[in-house]
Amino acid sequence: MKKAKDVSEYISFFPKHTQTLLKQVRKVVKDAAPDAVEVISYGMPAYKLDKMLLYFAAFEKHIGFYPMASAIVEFKDEIAGYKSAKGSIQFPLDKTLPIKLMTKIVKFRVKENLQRIKGKNAKKNI
Repeated sequence: MKKAKDVSEYISFFPKHTQTLLKQVRKVVKDAAPDAVEVISYGMPAYKLDKMLLYFAAFEKHIGFYPMASAIVEFKDEIAGYKSAKGSIQFPLDKTLPIKLMTKIVKFRVKENLQRIKGKNAKKNI
């Protein structure tokens, strides 16, 4: 697959059904993290809020959602029905995306990043 210059182009590379799901993921992230900056990183859509917030990507049979290891630990019970690894969750293309769960995960990551920023700023003022 060729490299996308932005998230819209990345989404355009996929079949219509997959595009619909990717647009849903993008909307979840933008709604839950409106201050995050959208980028392409490692060839995937990614969002930064000071540091990296999360990534997502489309594959043949699933959407990969990469909210970092801390979110996987925090939501381990709620993601138990999905294939997951240290920093990733796989949402099958043939199932409805868990929008509420994804929103909670994104908001958790935003809170985590903002706390890290506050911690950095507090250390600067000492």
